[in-house]
Amino acid sequence: MSWVYLVMAGLLEVGWAVGLKYTAGFTRLWPSVFTLVTMAGSVGMLGLALRQLPLGTAYAVWTGIGTIGTAIAGMVLLHEPAGALRLLAIAMIAGGIVGLKLLSPA
Repeated sequence: MSWVYLVMAGLLEVGWAVGLKYTAGFTRLWPSVFTLVTMAGSVGMLGLALRQLPLGTAYAVWTGIGTIGTAIAGMVLLHEPAGALRLLAIAMIAGGIVGLKLLSPA
């Protein structure tokens, strides 16, 4: 169950990172509410995952999921560049996450 919490935490991290773009410096109410709620949810789920998982592994996977998801969301939603080298870098991050999962004791 810890890995489920961790994946959910990572996905919520994507939500707040993307939401932050739409808050206009926290001057827009609903994007700001969404961002703050997803921030709290992300950290809360990370805390639940840390009950069983090693800190280094959990934090690296959490930020990795957030990094991959946010980069992809930026490409899809905000039309950021999606060049081959950028996609390769994202794939390498994903490979690191898979490696951490396979080597994790929990």
